[in-house]
Amino acid sequence: MSQGDWEAVAGLLGRAPQGAFEVIVRDAAGRPVVILNSPLLEDGTPMPTRYWLVGRAERESVSRLESTGGVRAAEAAVDAAELEAAHRRYEALRDAALPAGHRGPRPTGGVGGTGRGVKCLHAHLAWYLAGGSDPVGRWTCDELGIDRSQYRITPSEVQERAAGGALGPVAAIDCGTNSTRLLVVDAGGRPLERLMRITRLGQGVDRERRLDEEAMQRTIKVLSEFREVLDDHGVTRTRATATSAARDAENFDEFARRVAQVLGTVPEVLQGEEEGRLTYLGSTADLDPAEGAYLVIDVGGGSTELVGGLRTALQVVSLEIGCVRATERFFEHDPPLRSELEAARVHVRRLVTAAVEARPELDGAAHLIGVAGTVAALVRLDQGLLCYDRSRIHHARLTLAAIERLIDELGAVRSARRLEWPALEAERADVIIGGAAVLAEAMVVLGFDVLTASESDLLDGIVAELLAG
Repeated sequence: MSQGDWEAVAGLLGRAPQGAFEVIVRDAAGRPVVILNSPLLEDGTPMPTRYWLVGRAERESVSRLESTGGVRAAEAAVDAAELEAAHRRYEALRDAALPAGHRGPRPTGGVGGTGRGVKCLHAHLAWYLAGGSDPVGRWTCDELGIDRSQYRITPSEVQERAAGGALGPVAAIDCGTNSTRLLVVDAGGRPLERLMRITRLGQGVDRERRLDEEAMQRTIKVLSEFREVLDDHGVTRTRATATSAARDAENFDEFARRVAQVLGTVPEVLQGEEEGRLTYLGSTADLDPAEGAYLVIDVGGGSTELVGGLRTALQVVSLEIGCVRATERFFEHDPPLRSELEAARVHVRRLVTAAVEARPELDGAAHLIGVAGTVAALVRLDQGLLCYDRSRIHHARLTLAAIERLIDELGAVRSARRLEWPALEAERADVIIGGAAVLAEAMVVLGFDVLTASESDLLDGIVAELLAG
């Protein structure tokens, strides 16, 4: 602990701190918000409150909430069993920090020194901001409109992460046109959870320029599931993004408000170039730079990104075509007519040709890297994988000839028949032909006969930057 931190905390408390502590949560300006107390004072007196809220704005807002019945409201709002489990986790973490062989008085209770119910919202919020899986802290954040991701946790040799273990983890969430995805990694970048749900948020956006109410409800339901995963892992920082459908929807602000209520953080609308940069970062992280240059193609639901050139000066082009947009815009029959398929491919051909003419740095790459759901689905179909196996898909080779063959096979049957194919996700059956057509035509224009599939992508790029600070 520095002298500056000691003085800052003393000023916030209005008195000298009683025992040893560390500042473990700071606001964006670097000011102390939460301190981690030693479990014992210098004279051996137990200190039951490990995580102490010292931030002035945070303490004042919580005090106002408590004065209007916040403690009773929190107890009524959260699940009693979940709260009891949180108290047990808190107590176990605190007891584990006691000196080895300690035989004197011991602190008791859970959050705020109690093992049941809610005693102090300040203590719950402090633990939650430090990364603790605390339902009352989460409720308090929601009530006060506090975004936990805007705070930063300070690493320390003696600091246990609030949920146990090393500092971290972090998470990335992307609300795409076709799917909503989550990646949680620990402080060392090891994946803890990788989830994908087809929510079709971009349903009808190409036509109406608005997010459909049912599509928003589907996505919010999945995000509620993801919120539980974040809390289970004690995630300390989360970045939520939205891509093509969000860029085009006039009512995105309404969707963002509902997302913030669930996640506690506002989704960030990624422009095409930022989306491409993060996708490149994630998809090429475990590839040898000496084997480049690489060109990354990301066929999404509403857009397709091409990213290439030097790592220090990446060229990014976002094309307004993807598996959902191609299907809704060009295919009126099921299966699509040859003329409809050709119209879609001609459109893609024009877009990609114009992109390469405008950004010649995209031409001449040694390897094409394909990411996202369309590529993964085509690899599964090509290999006949009956269930998802990341190890079989990641870095698998997919030839243009195989994609063309799959377009013919898929286009020979109606979507209802494709639903029965075990190697194809049911939710992707109606848009896979559109996605395959986009990918195939792009490969033709770019001059590639084969691509390498990567299951690392945008989410991996986001968490890499979160870990880097």
